[in-house]
Amino acid sequence: MTPTFADIEAAAARIDGSVRPVAVAPATTGADPRWFALEYLQFTGSFKARGAQNFVRAHAAEGTLPEAGVTIASGGNAGLACAWAARAAGVPATVFLPDTAPPVKIRRLRDYGADVRLIGPEYKQALAACREFAAASGALSAHAYDHPLISAGAGTLMREIHARIPDLDTVLVAVGGGGLFTGTALAAQHFGVRTVAVEPVHCRSLNAAIEAGRPVEVTVESIAADSLGAPNVSQMALDVARHESVRSVLVDDDAIRRARRQLWDEHRIAVENGAATALAALLDTGAGAAYRPDEGERVCVILCGANTDPTDLAT
Repeated sequence: MTPTFADIEAAAARIDGSVRPVAVAPATTGADPRWFALEYLQFTGSFKARGAQNFVRAHAAEGTLPEAGVTIASGGNAGLACAWAARAAGVPATVFLPDTAPPVKIRRLRDYGADVRLIGPEYKQALAACREFAAASGALSAHAYDHPLISAGAGTLMREIHARIPDLDTVLVAVGGGGLFTGTALAAQHFGVRTVAVEPVHCRSLNAAIEAGRPVEVTVESIAADSLGAPNVSQMALDVARHESVRSVLVDDDAIRRARRQLWDEHRIAVENGAATALAALLDTGAGAAYRPDEGERVCVILCGANTDPTDLAT
């Protein structure tokens, strides 16, 4: 079931005080105003904290949070948020990751007290193992992106962005499985803001679903795959993407690298490749940028996560 703006409002009330309000900073000066939404400063290092808190708190309020705790399959960021929210609720978290997950995310998961299980090279194998574990243990199965409580929690970010930039025209957001995109686009539509959904060329689950008219499995091969590597997008995301205010664009890995480097060189912002993907749409690549704003268009780029090893930025 696709959430509504009323669900986003309910999520905002439910998680108030448990997540950091987003900071918004000017990215440019002059005639073409742009902003960065600094969501990488969020607890656990990404926007995922919003959906995880909404999911766990909603179940706790309904009395459906079992002693066996919560389990989730993740590329890393959703697992971190789930483990953090579960710890706050006083229940265990069991997190299934591909064995290709970045060591920085595995280490942080263990710091949160999660039982970390590395399964297979791809997310879909971790997801299958997670489902088996939930059935056997009685743990509550969360999802990295395909759940209305998760998307509604993520949508609280756009609600805060609009409060800070009420005359915003366009928001750019990176897309993996579609949890952040779904919540962002729903809230943006409520406020009359356009949404640009940005994906790597070889990690294009939403773009492929729009083309096919249904969610389809795609090849996952990108430097941003650790956070944007869902093999298929949710039906919720596809339904929301059909709105006339949404545009889907693709960027290559070179543009993502340049965007991440530019964020560091010009702004001293260190984010993961998935977060840099949103900015990459504005960079010139070959025949031009994937998204070129009109003159004077007010644009905000969501920088959604920073669970990365920044040592390569120092060279």
